[in-house]
Amino acid sequence: MAIIRKLAITQFRNLNQQYIEPGKQLNLFIADNAQGKTSLIEAIYYLGHNRSFKTKSLKELIELDQQKFQLDAQVDNYRVKLEKSKQKTNINIDQSRLKNSSELSKILPIQIITPDKGFIVNGTPKNKRSYLDWGVFHVEPNFLLNFKNYNKALKNINTLLSQQKQQELDYWFLEISKLSVNINQSRINYIEQLKNTNSSELIQELSGLFDTIDSFNYEFKSGWPKEVNAFDSDSVYQYLLKNKPFLLKAKYLNYGPHKASLTFFLNEKEECFLSRGEQKTLSIIFWLTQVSMLVKNNIYPIVLIDDISSELDTTKIKTILHYLNHLNVQTFMTDIGKDLSFIKDENPTIFKINKGVITTQ
Repeated sequence: MAIIRKLAITQFRNLNQQYIEPGKQLNLFIADNAQGKTSLIEAIYYLGHNRSFKTKSLKELIELDQQKFQLDAQVDNYRVKLEKSKQKTNINIDQSRLKNSSELSKILPIQIITPDKGFIVNGTPKNKRSYLDWGVFHVEPNFLLNFKNYNKALKNINTLLSQQKQQELDYWFLEISKLSVNINQSRINYIEQLKNTNSSELIQELSGLFDTIDSFNYEFKSGWPKEVNAFDSDSVYQYLLKNKPFLLKAKYLNYGPHKASLTFFLNEKEECFLSRGEQKTLSIIFWLTQVSMLVKNNIYPIVLIDDISSELDTTKIKTILHYLNHLNVQTFMTDIGKDLSFIKDENPTIFKINKGVITTQ
């Protein structure tokens, strides 16, 4: 069970040498705008992913007169420390240095709900793949290795296509066909588990999010044309061989798992025909379904919720928080400090942030 018991933040945006001991379930951070609420959420996200959900620029995260930032946490029985400067990154678990971020994500699985990251329903295929693969990574042991090997094969194919070199293409076509099927199978297995999680009990628990909800569903789009059987490596391979002249002309491979997506439905209505409010609420249901499924697999992710009160009304927020507490996961939520009496029943641990300084209420 992933629980942050202690957290120290040094020189991350406007958070300078802050230390907190969060509660095991709901942690609420109250502040006016531009005081450091999102910076706190971003710091926790960074600690679990070794990247930001807001920027790719490191200089935005480190104060001008500083050389590095440091995030240090006690997560269950692990000591997790991430230190990043403009020259290098050091990630340590119990003083043992990590070579990549995958082990970090296993120890500190983090799911985020924030308008800044974009809602998944009617969102970009890239954002849909990102949320989908976050879940697949945690339940399919071979997914990460297949994914890395696929990206290597894709890079080699695109290089050969751009340089008009045909000699090695057939070999890499065969490799990427096998890896593509493995990735598609992992994704569809995960989606089937998600759909099994979409039980009548879950719909009943989340009924406060919609006036009427008969069904919500999603279909997997493999990234290959309809004439290709995306779960048969020979079908994929023959398609690539047949379309080699077209691919050489295009100079890149524009089909495959790197183009996969999901199509969402609410009460049998496709996502593009849903209102903005329905799209964001269905996005939250999808996120909560993933969290629920992971909990059933004995994986307890940490949930980050940033500025969601600007998007949802009181009833919906209360439904979400009650459900997360029911799942027994640790949650970090920010708000601008309006009337929050409606969540007192969830026994939140409350903090206040003022000009980058975090205090316990």
